[in-house]
Amino acid sequence: MLDHGILDGFRHVAIASVADALDKVTGRRGYMAHEIKNRINARRLVGPAVTVLHAPTREVLPPQAALDAIDEAKAGSVICIGMHGDPDVAVWGGLMSAGAFARKHAGAVLDAGVRDLAEIRRDYDLPVFARCVSPGTTLGRTRTVASAIPVMIGGILVSPGDLIVGDEDGVCVVPPDAAAEVLKQAREIDAREAEQAKLIVSSGSLREGLAKYGRI
Repeated sequence: MLDHGILDGFRHVAIASVADALDKVTGRRGYMAHEIKNRINARRLVGPAVTVLHAPTREVLPPQAALDAIDEAKAGSVICIGMHGDPDVAVWGGLMSAGAFARKHAGAVLDAGVRDLAEIRRDYDLPVFARCVSPGTTLGRTRTVASAIPVMIGGILVSPGDLIVGDEDGVCVVPPDAAAEVLKQAREIDAREAEQAKLIVSSGSLREGLAKYGRI
């Protein structure tokens, strides 16, 4: 369980610094593919993952596991939807945004499409990151087959409870047991880069800043 201090801390460090800290702490890539972009609201997204998986079907079925996850997850959650099959379909739209907004969730991250962008922008303060924008319904195309399991989104495995951190730079996935150390190192990276940038500007030399701080 992530405490509020850690969650708040991740609202104030650069996503690039989080990605670099994940490389150091976990030894592996922790940021999603560039196709997973902020499509609705560019503000920072921070919260624990609640996961759902879609898979192809020709049955006309509601995405029940996603609907249940929205209603049952704790406030502040990030609804994370993985996809087996063609991602060019909207697994998220206005009604699901209304539910997530009502339940005070942090937002959504989708390895598929979102639709109803104008409605979501107008009526709900909800960041939605998605692989694409699509007008197509899931009905007769996909169904939810599982929830509360690890899912792949943007090439990164997202497990229930992982910390999701995103903004216009991209989305990072932070394992809960590494969150405190990742935050500590991300803060240190931010501080060093701020000092380095000041030196570059004051000295008029990019090379001088690189020579002193060894970071690019």
